[in-house]
Amino acid sequence: MVQFFKQGSSTIFAVETNHRLSDEEKAKLSWAFSDAKPLNATSVKGAFIGPRREMITPWSTNAVEIAQNMGLSGITRIETFTRVPAGTEPVFDRMLFRLYPDGLNSRVFTVDRRPEEIVKIADIHTYNRTEGLALSPDEEAYLDGLAKKLGRPLTDSEVFGFSQVNSEHCRHKIFNGTFIIDGEEKPQSLFKLIKRTSQVNPNSLVSAYKDNVAFVEGPKVDQFAPVNPDRPDYFKVKELDTVISLKAETHNFPTTVEPFNGAATGTGGEIRDRLGGGRASLPIAGTAVYMTSYPRLSEAHKWELMMNPRVWLYQTPAEILIKASNGASDFGNKFGQPLICGSLLTFEHDENGRMYAYDKVIMLAGGVGFAAKKDAIKGTPEPGQKVVVMGGDNYRIGMGGGAVSSVETGQYANAIELNAVQRANPEMQKRVANVIRALAESDDNPVVSIHDHGAGGHLNALSELVEETGGHIDLDALPVGDKTLSAKEIVGNESQERMGFVVDAEHIPYVERVAQRERAPLYVVGETTGDNRFVFEDAKGRKPIDLEMSDMFGNSPKTVMRDNTVEISYRDAEYDEKNLNDYVRNVLSLEAVACKDWLTNKVDRSVTGRVARQQCQGEIQLPLSDCGVVALDYTGRTGIATSIGHAPQVALADAAKGSVMAVAEALTNIAGAPLKEGLKSVSLSANWMWPCKNAGEDAALYRAVEACSDFAVALGINIPTGKDSLSMTQKYGENKVFAPGTVIISAAGETTDVRRTVSPVLRNRKNSQLYYVDFSACPLSLGGSAFAQTLNAIGSDAPTVADADHFKRAFGAIQSLVRNRRLLAMHDVSAGGLVTTLLEMTFANTTGGVAISTEGFAADGETDLIKILFSENPAVVLQVDDAKRPVVEKTLADAGVKFYALGRPQSERVLLVEHQGTERLLGIDHLRDAWFEPSYLLDRLQSGAECAAMRFENYKKQPIRYAIPAAFNGTLAARGLDYRHDTTGVRAAIIREKGVNGDREMAYSLYLAGFDVKDVHMTDLMSGRETLDDVNMIVFCGGFSNSDVLGSAKGWASGFRWNETAKETLRRFYRRPDTLSLGICNGCQLMVELGLLNEGGIDSDTAPAKRVRMEHNISHKFESQFVGLTIPANNSVMLGSLTGMKLGIWVAHGEGRFMLPGSLKDHNIVARYNYAAYPANPNGSRGAAAALASADGRHLAMMPHLERAIFPWQCGFYPDSRLRDEITPWIDAFVNARRWVEEHSAKNKPSIWLDAWF
Repeated sequence: MVQFFKQGSSTIFAVETNHRLSDEEKAKLSWAFSDAKPLNATSVKGAFIGPRREMITPWSTNAVEIAQNMGLSGITRIETFTRVPAGTEPVFDRMLFRLYPDGLNSRVFTVDRRPEEIVKIADIHTYNRTEGLALSPDEEAYLDGLAKKLGRPLTDSEVFGFSQVNSEHCRHKIFNGTFIIDGEEKPQSLFKLIKRTSQVNPNSLVSAYKDNVAFVEGPKVDQFAPVNPDRPDYFKVKELDTVISLKAETHNFPTTVEPFNGAATGTGGEIRDRLGGGRASLPIAGTAVYMTSYPRLSEAHKWELMMNPRVWLYQTPAEILIKASNGASDFGNKFGQPLICGSLLTFEHDENGRMYAYDKVIMLAGGVGFAAKKDAIKGTPEPGQKVVVMGGDNYRIGMGGGAVSSVETGQYANAIELNAVQRANPEMQKRVANVIRALAESDDNPVVSIHDHGAGGHLNALSELVEETGGHIDLDALPVGDKTLSAKEIVGNESQERMGFVVDAEHIPYVERVAQRERAPLYVVGETTGDNRFVFEDAKGRKPIDLEMSDMFGNSPKTVMRDNTVEISYRDAEYDEKNLNDYVRNVLSLEAVACKDWLTNKVDRSVTGRVARQQCQGEIQLPLSDCGVVALDYTGRTGIATSIGHAPQVALADAAKGSVMAVAEALTNIAGAPLKEGLKSVSLSANWMWPCKNAGEDAALYRAVEACSDFAVALGINIPTGKDSLSMTQKYGENKVFAPGTVIISAAGETTDVRRTVSPVLRNRKNSQLYYVDFSACPLSLGGSAFAQTLNAIGSDAPTVADADHFKRAFGAIQSLVRNRRLLAMHDVSAGGLVTTLLEMTFANTTGGVAISTEGFAADGETDLIKILFSENPAVVLQVDDAKRPVVEKTLADAGVKFYALGRPQSERVLLVEHQGTERLLGIDHLRDAWFEPSYLLDRLQSGAECAAMRFENYKKQPIRYAIPAAFNGTLAARGLDYRHDTTGVRAAIIREKGVNGDREMAYSLYLAGFDVKDVHMTDLMSGRETLDDVNMIVFCGGFSNSDVLGSAKGWASGFRWNETAKETLRRFYRRPDTLSLGICNGCQLMVELGLLNEGGIDSDTAPAKRVRMEHNISHKFESQFVGLTIPANNSVMLGSLTGMKLGIWVAHGEGRFMLPGSLKDHNIVARYNYAAYPANPNGSRGAAAALASADGRHLAMMPHLERAIFPWQCGFYPDSRLRDEITPWIDAFVNARRWVEEHSAKNKPSIWLDAWF
């Protein structure tokens, strides 16, 4: 039956249960639904938008688990429905939702469908066409022959499975195929061209082309992890030899069709790739790239008029940009992966009778990670080992994603294309990842081999796991969330958040204990056999798949690509120097060049506490950095740098040059990080997106790959990983729009000191010089530039790198300057040219400008001001203190690198350009607003007009200001601290629930301050495994417990409120007089929800109207920023000694708005945001409140993340005057807590006041 609850006038909760709910059960659910009222009626009139009947949403999965935590049994599904106002046209996501025009009733979840029986396929050709399997004629013939060999028709599961496992998306048949160009067969396949880079330049490679990720040798680091992850236990530090992982994936087709879930599952799939490396590896930071057609948000953007908007198949470009970035951001935020580097491009061009645009969009998700060196190579399964699947249920989604991604979008009916898109459940993936983390961190990792579930679902993942032995899979053991699924749909769906691995039977109990503790669903689904057969069988003996492994993977003929070179010439941009100001403004207004604040302000860039460089820089935190850096441990020494490069406009003019420029951009972006062995430390991922099988495009692709290979070989670096998506064409009836042939290069390398990465922000020092350092060794040219794009041109003469050896020497010289701290600032020259570089170096400051001269260019023969300012030849601009100029100039000269002295910083807030006896003035603040405006226009679509306008108005008015006493000693030694490996006897515990992702950085902050730290999960408290009796401080960590379903921390709170064991444990802890507590972000929300700051605590009888509440940020979206806090005079145990300070700190939350009833004086506000207005007050809290404490100061609830700002290198901005600090004042909050515990733990006397609470 279904019980309805009504909240307000528009929201209905529908609860599916196997019994009639009692009044007590209704009361509990009413609490969970924020006082929604139960309805007596069995139907609700009106039109509603709600989830599809047949697919249980991830929201429901969490809501049902919350109900179970509350002691409610028999509930199978909970969903929300939103009323459609009369007379309005409903807008909803067709992938996940549907319209219920005739109201809701007790059959709202009823699906009149039975699982289809196994179908024997007699006509493979017809089945291929009907189901959209993208099988080639050769593959159809192969399957016909296989059926004859077996003496039986193939089943629908076998044909479907073959299509997925052998799709272009999964098997890369074009990259492995033979190319015949202009009648001549090329000697090497594309894949061999890429592999050649690793054969010639193996450098530090450990694993390439044979795993989910590439691994290179990494440093020795301090692993910080609990000793026994199957129970509550203390953290320990131990040395670990590592390998570094690099991976990037594209999810173009799914993002085109359903942007939010397409991009979300693309992000999740790429994270799973890094989880599935070797015998288990760990992701640490992510990257993202979005490429779409023009969003058409401003009539001032005249270049957008070149092509008419199309009748978009699924979503408009603006919708895709917002929804896709929301999806990718949401997944990373909830999973707990910081996104530290990215790129954006919008582009359309119509010339020579062919329309190029990203109607079929590009969404790239990439990232870096690490693994224990001992686990870098997968083991070989042996017969009799167990096959395990972890993660969520199977649903009728993602059916055939691998095949549909392999053809032109628009080729199949919408139903097929929509059915191939997945749903995302990052919180489930986080649970699975926690289990893998626990196994990876153990001394004896029991995993033999591991694989992610992505394209092809169980078919692909499990077949690869048992490829060397064969395997028998129990169909009934696979979890099913939709009882109407056929066998084909169970084995082939692409429901996300699943991992499969092989493990010895003796280790299953241990793995199960870890999984149960983490609430990660785990299923033993089969075993390896040794007979080289791949069999799925149910309890009745039915076998939807029963094939030899060799039959499953196929033996169809090699793909042959025949094409002819098509010479295309594009017109050059026509320009007049007198229009310079207009040109600058237009270039700064291109989404590719413009401010990306609309992207960075909603994605977590601090989670893990290991981020040493992310996008936003300077005192007003603008996204200017093109290089991301993460530390591999909390000592802040070794780490990983990563960057991105692409040049598709150049590739249109010359495919080979486009590849060279993409590699060059990635490398000039990463050059400011101190790499262990310079350029040799860098490895690349190459992701190829191309409209293949169109005249001239296959030939262009071959030239592009060949040039990329040649350039990498010449530079001495390798490309050990990558992916291809070669059906980048969108069909509109008989018309086609081609995505420009694109390679996106992701670079990564080990850094020796994450603190030495050079910032792009100009230092306002008059006694310093700016230099232009050329990497290209060729004349300046405007072809393929952003400048040309604003004039609707491509150009025929595009830049490149004429001399790879010159590039190597330039890179080496820069690395020497970085390692030896010779540079004040450094920024690359790429999209937008030199003028953009110079302006961006000033944008993050509130004062000062730059004066430059073009004399150096003139001396080298270039006098065209437009080329000087707008060409995108690879280069960097350096700022050098006058005292270091001689050594810098010598270093560059000795390397034989071409460089020019450009100019100097100046006090006037302009960019002054002296050229051929004239001066041009460009107003920095005016142009900064022009640069920020496209971000504002896009932000309106996600934050709403009011908040977007406030951000646009205030971003430059709210600089971060520090006030640190001169007497502050920023060393560890001054506090008696060090990077210890021993115990102290002063004990604290972190408490986490499923979905919490800020636990490790919090644990380490406590540990560094002198606590021994215990890892405690809510399952430990609810089961009674943990009593908290041996700890004096508890910390509720940040994250997204239960994915914020039913409200932030509501689900977490239910575990304490309705589980008597956990509730009594909490009561007992708070009764003690020798205890402290802290809640950060999600933990802050929990403390407020439970009333732990109120008199009476969890049993407080404070009237609801007088209780503090947490509500959504005023922007109604996740906010991620580095902001300023002021610490007023206060009695907080942790923050008292920080009184009067102003400090920078990270915020990362969606529901951080303190709702404070009555007078502000009634609340113990112990930290405030420096500014009352949004966005520096990121949630709109009254009184700019950022933290509250209990009346006695012992218990602190705080939204910002002080645990992610204890080291200067973690901070988005830290004052130049204190760059020698080892730690920031935030460490003292934890030291204060430890000292208080040391003083009070011996005085274990009853607390009269606390007894009154309980």
